[in-house]
Amino acid sequence: MLQGSLLLVDDDRQVLDSMADWLRSHGMQVDAVRGIAEANDRLARKSYDLLLVDVRLKDGDGLDLLEQVRRSHPESQVILMTGYGDPDSAVEALRAGALDYLTKPLIDDELLVSIERAFTQHKVIEENTQLKRELDKRSGLDHVIGHDAQMRRIFDVIDSVADTKATVLVTGESGTGKSMIARAIHRSSRRSGKPFIEVACGALPENLLESELFGHVAGSFTGATGNKVGKFMQADGGTIFLDEIGTASPAMQVKLLRVLQELQFEQVGGDKTFKVDVRVILATNEDLSKAVAEGKFRQDLYYRVNVINVELPPLRARRGDVLLLAQTFLNELREDTNRKVTGFTEEAVAALESYSWPGNIRELQNVVERAVLLGKGELITPADLPRDIAGGPALRVTRGGHRTLKEALEEPERQIILEVLEANAWNRNATADALGVNRTTLYKKMKRLGLEDEQLAEH
Repeated sequence: MLQGSLLLVDDDRQVLDSMADWLRSHGMQVDAVRGIAEANDRLARKSYDLLLVDVRLKDGDGLDLLEQVRRSHPESQVILMTGYGDPDSAVEALRAGALDYLTKPLIDDELLVSIERAFTQHKVIEENTQLKRELDKRSGLDHVIGHDAQMRRIFDVIDSVADTKATVLVTGESGTGKSMIARAIHRSSRRSGKPFIEVACGALPENLLESELFGHVAGSFTGATGNKVGKFMQADGGTIFLDEIGTASPAMQVKLLRVLQELQFEQVGGDKTFKVDVRVILATNEDLSKAVAEGKFRQDLYYRVNVINVELPPLRARRGDVLLLAQTFLNELREDTNRKVTGFTEEAVAALESYSWPGNIRELQNVVERAVLLGKGELITPADLPRDIAGGPALRVTRGGHRTLKEALEEPERQIILEVLEANAWNRNATADALGVNRTTLYKKMKRLGLEDEQLAEH
């Protein structure tokens, strides 16, 4: 008998039902859906050891779902199946991260062997993750870069509060490294050998967020086919990091206040009270004091979360750290990509340090990655940087003359795709292979970034 959770995705109702029954008869916990939209809905509620996905679905491409799963649920394995198999498609699927690519009609023994291999790999990944967590005894501040006086004061605060149980609120603009600071506090504490659990509160609707945080019992809502352990329980003995806490609804704020005060909760649909030993770190890019004044955030919850406030400065306020961060990102990328880039020219440094960085550290990392991948020499020059950073014409601006974060992050992506397209004479298949994405993903990105229009202009 095979034990594990599986999400089956096929738009043929007859095939879906018969295969789901057959898989359950072999001991698996199976959820069955008929398309990508339903699959995404299930994935927002729970994680699976394995997804078994048909390539051709009425509402999309199974390869696109594979890409989403590899990005959002890297611990889950994916097996693709198709009735129209060919060698090129199989190679593309495996290159995109599929564990296997099976052709219909499926052979029972072949499918069972593939599923068993998926469950085995999933178990190995979980064990390795836990081992890495337990062996990571290095100081948490090893991963936080900064010589700026503001950052040194933050390091002092981390050292002071790491081994206390005090709730910490990390504030700052998007991209300033709030998650990294939360991890640094955890690694610097006596809890470093226990779990660090991160929850993006703004990414889930209220009903799913409650289940994600506290768990649920079977039958508590439609689709709750089994009991689920929530993130607070998973973090027992360690640290839970609640990002985007400013997005919590009034009802969720009440539940969070109780948990923070008592460290007790009930699962959705359950009546048993659980008590946990958890250190809570929260983060937001919103002004919570203003939200309190406007009646959007509970005052008592604000006082409870704002025990210790670590406010991260934007990158434009710590220009002395720009080169230090850029060189750190370059060194990491050089090791990963075997590129021979060693540093930056004086002109490139000047351009980096004079730019306002609306996307903060995250934008800087994207820019350095682009320069390392596309640079031709040992030193990065202004020519390797996006035009607006190198001093070229400004791109799209919003009211007030500032680009949005989305625009700031899109430009490096657009430049990378454009230059690889040009290097491959606008051959989309070759470009997709060079970038390591499937063709469908490349087409969508070209359309979103306006590169189809540029292709027409080129020709």
